Order: sequence, then structure tokens, then C-alpha cells
Amino acid sequence: MPIVRYLGFILDKDGHRPDPEKTEAVRQMPVPRNVAEVRSFLGMINYYGSFVAEMRQIRASLDELLKKNVPFRWTSKCDEAFKRAKEVLSSDLLLTHFDPSLEIIVAADASDYGIGAVILHKMPDGTEKAICHASRSLNTAEKNYGQIEKEGLALIFAVRKFHRYIYGRQFKLLTDHKPLLHIFGPKKMVPIYTANRLQRWKLILMGYDFSLEYRSTTEFGQADALSRLIPAKPNQTEDVVIAKIEQEILAVYETTIRALPVTRILIQDESEKDEEIVKVTRALKQGVWPSKPGKEVQNWKALRHTLSVQDGCLYFGHRIVVPKSLRGAVLKQLHDGHPGMTRMKMLARRYVYWTNINKDIEENVQKCRYCQETAKMARKTVLCSWPDETKPWNRVHIDFAGPINGKVYLVVVDSYSKWPEVLEMSSSTVKATLRELKMLFARFGNSSVIVSDNGTQFTSREFQEFYEKQGIEHIRSPPFHPQSNGQAERFVDTLKRALLKSKGGEKSELLAEFLKCYRKTPSTMTPKQLSPAELFLGRQLRTTLTLLKEELRNEKGSGKTEGWKDSIIFTMEHVNDRTKLKIQSIFGTIVLDSKSGFLST
Repeated sequence: MPIVRYLGFILDKDGHRPDPEKTEAVRQMPVPRNVAEVRSFLGMINYYGSFVAEMRQIRASLDELLKKNVPFRWTSKCDEAFKRAKEVLSSDLLLTHFDPSLEIIVAADASDYGIGAVILHKMPDGTEKAICHASRSLNTAEKNYGQIEKEGLALIFAVRKFHRYIYGRQFKLLTDHKPLLHIFGPKKMVPIYTANRLQRWKLILMGYDFSLEYRSTTEFGQADALSRLIPAKPNQTEDVVIAKIEQEILAVYETTIRALPVTRILIQDESEKDEEIVKVTRALKQGVWPSKPGKEVQNWKALRHTLSVQDGCLYFGHRIVVPKSLRGAVLKQLHDGHPGMTRMKMLARRYVYWTNINKDIEENVQKCRYCQETAKMARKTVLCSWPDETKPWNRVHIDFAGPINGKVYLVVVDSYSKWPEVLEMSSSTVKATLRELKMLFARFGNSSVIVSDNGTQFTSREFQEFYEKQGIEHIRSPPFHPQSNGQAERFVDTLKRALLKSKGGEKSELLAEFLKCYRKTPSTMTPKQLSPAELFLGRQLRTTLTLLKEELRNEKGSGKTEGWKDSIIFTMEHVNDRTKLKIQSIFGTIVLDSKSGFLST
């Protein structure tokens, strides 16, 4: 029966036992060849010395080699001290078992010919204790890297080596190379003007939840020594296999969870368990806020005039407040179709709210690997705009996208509403293109103006005859200036990136999901920042996000008037005489005068 290495143990038919691989990097360290390597090894001893009382006596012979004007001579005493120190460093005395409840630290460093890493726990007494060590030598190509790339490679080596410990958990990543803080920092965007290799590594790190910190080389002995004293041994592949299996399982799990939308009923249930929402709801209903509220409640107190409660759910204006336990799921729901930060924020403003929601949305998009891989550089110049349209389907922009997986897509975008139509075609001949356009105009009617590039389909004799017969004005963008057809060009770019972001699955399903997301999302480029659906169809599309606020129908009736006594929205409005309580219900606004006792609507 084969053995399996996992979380520092070897599992076989006899049970489990500690894995010697955890300390192999230390035990296989070669003898130092110069003063620099001795100093590096002693740096590791300094780091772990607090755990071994006799470490000062053990290292005495090695300390002699660092004295000024003393020639470097490796004696038998030095060799004995070196072996003894390695035995102590690789013993169970200096290692601890992995405990997910403790703070996790990963340190990595690079030298001219190797990289080293160590994963540690910060113990309750403040000390740091190693869980596992790792190191490897650089290959010929890697030795030619600049120092910043070598240090970046060390970080990537560390997270891949310790993937099974850190994936899905928050940890601290340490480096002694300050420039990496501005490139690999978790809150930094993918740097545009950085080397492609560093950009790729940044995308890898975006899959982890970490904070990146600087630690000086003098305090970096545990990783520094591993990067300089590299044993000559083959790399094990078990870790890579296990990491891939874990990623595949997690991908299936996340896909299954994403298929279940968050509904208002679920928000209602979770709101009863959310301590922050419970406190705010109680204060709203009683009309009395604590004189010294906590920080979380204090933020809500400032918004009290715009807060309300309905059916056990807290509302900020028309937006439902999402409990902490559901915010991650709602963010994924908002990010269906991979909208950018601005579009995602505008979509959220239609449905949901919680404290620091904009910050969470920004971090969500920044951590989306596919969004960052397909991000484009900012436009360098300001272009001249087309005149604003006043009604839908008056001027449309058309272009082709693809081929993508053997398919060509005819893209038609309405200039007024930004409503897109994407028509899948097996070929882009003049005959096929005309057939699709005729079907499209049969649904929505002819447009007044069509803007296209100088593609042979759009400039053909058949197309010119079609324009004349239908009374359509045809405007072509100047050669070598596709920006003139920016409406279609921009959407084609968005479409391609959306299909690239959505890895796997049927392209037709991915396209439908993207179009639904795009059409329902408010846009900064439309009048009153409405969604394309509202401007083109005159209504908003019903999607899973609608379930966040929509009342579910039941067997007795529509659910809107059933149990109306429990559907009261409580709001306090302090009038000058402070004697009127204004109650908004599903039937309208009712004002109770405490002096007369009468109700008015």
C-alpha cells in the first residue's frame, strides 16, 4: 500500500507517524564553505536559540570563525558543533504541530543560488515555533533573475510548498525585500508597468488571504539560512498533487454553493442571529438608543432616520441590510458575470447594504483572479464623443467578436440605453450577417442609424441595398481608427473578457449569464444612471438578486397582505412637539397623535 504525506504526517497501513520531510531541509544542510554561510547558519541558531538552553555552548566553535582577522579554517571541532546544532534544530523540540487556531506565519528568503522557506506558529507567549522547513536550489535560468525576482520566487515557492496549511486561512507572509510590499501587497492592484513574471506571481498570490510584512535580514535567520545552505536532493511531488486535489474539490464546492441564491427569507433567519442587527433593530423598535453604544452600533445610530424594520429584516432606505454570515455569498451573487467595481457597486445600491460595503466590493474584485488577468490598461487619450441620443434604438453600433471556440458573434449595441444584443453565428458571411440583422430588426424595428467599421460585410453591395431599402443611414468609422465605433468596440472587449473570466462550462450558458448581468446593472454612461433594461424595456429584469427583497408567494395568497400586522415598518420622526409617531405600513403612511389618540393617513 502506498504512503501519503499530509499535514506533516506519513499515513500508511500501520497508521500515521511524523514526516521526516518536515526537517529534511535542515538535516541535509551542507557544510558552510565561507564566513558568509557560517554567519547565515548562526542566524538560524539565534532565531531558535531561546528554545535550547545549551545553544551558546554548542555554537562556540563556530563563533570563532566570525572573529576579525581570523582565517577561515573548518576544523573537526567546527564540524562536530555544526552536526550537533543541526540535530538540535531538526529535533521535535523546535517543531510544533499545526494548529489552525494559532496565528500562521510564512517566511521566505532568497540567495544567489537558492531559496528557503519556513512556516511557523506564533505561540500564546509571543514566541514563534516552526512547523515545517523547505528549500531548493535555483536552476540555471533562475540564477539570472534580478534580486527582486528571486525574492518574489521565494514567496511563490513558500505558498505553494505550504499550500495545504494556508489555503483558505489567513496568514502573515514575511519578506526582507521592501520593494515587494508595493507589488505583492494584498490590497495592491496588479502592477501594469512591472515585469510580466512578477505580474503572474501577483495573480497567484491573489488566491490567498494574507498580509505582507517586512522583516530585516538580521531578524530573518530562519529563512535566510535555508536559502544559502541548500541540500542536493530531488523535489517531492506529493505536495503539488495534494494542492491540486484540494483546489479541484474547493472549486466543485464553491460552484455548488453559488447555485443557491440568498433570499429574503434566509436574510430574515440570519438577521435574528446577527448580534449587530439585533441591537439596531431593538433600538429602532423601542425608539431608544444606548447613551454609549459600541463602535458598530454607533455607525448605525447616525443613520437611524433612514433605517426601518420589516418582517424581521433591517432596511437602509430601500436596501436590505445583509447579516455578516451572508455577505460573502451576496458578494458572489453580485459578482455573477464578473462586473467591474463601479458596476458592482451600482448594482449593490439597488438591493443591499452593510457597513463598508464599497470596501468589500473593491477587495472582492481585486481578489478575483479572472478579473485581474483580463484587466486592461487605462485609455491614454480622451476621445471625441458621439451626440447624445434621446430615445432607444435610434442609433446602433455593430461589430464582430471572435472567432471564439469556432463561433463568431455579431454584436449590436443601442447607443441610448447601452442594451446589447449578441447573435451567435457559425460564419460571418454577408448572407449570414444580413439574415441575423433582419431577424433582429423584426423584433425591435429598424434603427435610424447604423455605425460599423470597414469590414467587408458592412461595405458590400448587398448591405448598401439593404440600408437604402430600409431607410437606414450607414456611418463607417475611419480606417485605422476603430475607436470611432467605440460603443461596439468597447462592448466586444467587455464580452471577450467576460468569456475569458468564466472558465469552463458551455459558452452559450456563460453568454446568457453575462448578458443578463450586463443588462440589469446600472451604468454611469446612461441617462440617470439606469440599467440598460430599464431604458430599453421600461422595466428592470427579474433575477436572483430580486429574491433578496421580493416577498415569496404562499398557498393562502400573494403574501403581500397576509399577516399584515407583522409587516409594519417602524420609523421614528421627531417633530417639533415630539408627540407624533409616524408609522409606515404596506397600506400607506399612518400618523398617530399621542394627544388626541386619533389615527390619520
